Amino acid sequence: MLFTASSSLQRVGISFAHENYAKVHWFQHLMVPKDPMDLLVNGRISNKIDPYEDSGIMFYVEPIPAGLKNMDYRLIIDGLWTTDPTNPIRVLGPSGVVESRFPLPEQSVTALASAAPGMYTFSYYAPSGETITVGGSFNSWDPFMYELRETIRGFYTLTLPLSPGNFQYVFFYRGEQIPDPANTRRLYTRDGRIVSEATVY
Repeated sequence: MLFTASSSLQRVGISFAHENYAKVHWFQHLMVPKDPMDLLVNGRISNKIDPYEDSGIMFYVEPIPAGLKNMDYRLIIDGLWTTDPTNPIRVLGPSGVVESRFPLPEQSVTALASAAPGMYTFSYYAPSGETITVGGSFNSWDPFMYELRETIRGFYTLTLPLSPGNFQYVFFYRGEQIPDPANTRRLYTRDGRIVSEATVY
């Protein structure tokens, strides 16, 4: 699962209920390549100039533990414990502190997303009534071409016929590009984005 924050913040960390809040995972800055013109000194690329710059985003990727029904967590933003301001789902934790929550699909729901050879099924979990689309190397990253359907309340899927081999993709949700939280295969694109990778057989 991918968590993001603005790099205008000084420091952001995240802590999880499934680890009993015993550990803080610190976000990293997403660095992207600079424009090659910014690296020129006297008409030549200088090796003394850092070729990367801050994208404006910090991120942390947390693998989803098997059997977990809810991803409950809290953020530490510039030294203060808080809920996630971008996630409207909040619950009262066992210690009486408000936590942020991402409900996760059950194993039986995931099994509904199996696809035949030459096909690939995309799936995403979000609050009911949302619009989630998918784009990738198979459609020139068009964010509007393919929309997932809510097949079970809060569970969205779409099956597409794709050419055999590896491909890259992201989901588009609430104006953000999000790698597949259920897929641990991740890549960086040339422009510094994090995308998911999958294989069609």
